Amino acid sequence: MAKSILFSTLFLIMATLSQAQEIIPLYSSGIPGAKPTPSDYKENTETRSNGTLSITKVSVPTLMVFQAPKERSTGTAVIICPGGGYGALAFSHEGIDVAKRFNAIGVTAFVLKYRLPSDQIMVDKMYACLQDAQQAIYLVKKNAKKYNIKSQKVGIMGFSAGGHFASTLITHYNDSKIANPDQLNLRPSFAALIYPVISFEQSVHTGTMKNLLGPNPPDSLKHYFSADKNVTAKTPPTFLVHAKDDQTVPVQNSISLNQALKSKNVPTDLYLYENGGHGFGLINKTSDVDWFNLLAAWMKKEKL
Repeated sequence: MAKSILFSTLFLIMATLSQAQEIIPLYSSGIPGAKPTPSDYKENTETRSNGTLSITKVSVPTLMVFQAPKERSTGTAVIICPGGGYGALAFSHEGIDVAKRFNAIGVTAFVLKYRLPSDQIMVDKMYACLQDAQQAIYLVKKNAKKYNIKSQKVGIMGFSAGGHFASTLITHYNDSKIANPDQLNLRPSFAALIYPVISFEQSVHTGTMKNLLGPNPPDSLKHYFSADKNVTAKTPPTFLVHAKDDQTVPVQNSISLNQALKSKNVPTDLYLYENGGHGFGLINKTSDVDWFNLLAAWMKKEKL
């Protein structure tokens, strides 16, 4: 069942989005912690009315590779994690479109189709996303030579709930949830978090928390999955973008993480739009400021 889901999804995505050079499974020999996928639990890929691609019921995680041209490559790579409240993946405007922008500045991008938390397909849905994040870093670093990148220059990026996914990795990369036979360092070299969910203790996006942890999680889990409460001096440099009028994920999420990073002297930058709401992807139509250009300049300044 898992193989048929994988192949049918790959065919559909590749037929629509031929720019990707390769799609690779995140796990080569069985997905750890997975239950047998029910026959009625079928991955669904649809194009919404606004033209964006959405994927739901993900049970077989993959990486879609967008390799930078060799003559332009900086050796840097980034794993991109689309948002969707842990209930869907906004795969085009928070994934594929962003990968192309990275390619234009010589950065190889990997769009991660991560598993969406579900008791139907997971033994423990709470840690499956952290597991997929660690496995993605492991796989990219292990294949650095193949993709003409440097293993010490692999970052992670996330939008909305994908930002929560990425922020969990940058604060818990040492809490290993995967087999790591090569003993690779799972710490990303940097993070870029765009209107991210950060806190499950304050300014909470309840849908994201409920999908990951259930309706009434204990305080200990809320704390573990609040990145601003788990920053250390070794947390990777982090760039943040948010709109002040975001009514879906309050801007305090990014502000709190930025403050926590500064308190530990971790390099960080935060760009706040006055307007723009939530989910604008690469283009905030209320402003002529291109946040991606700001990110690129920040990466260059930090030698990432």
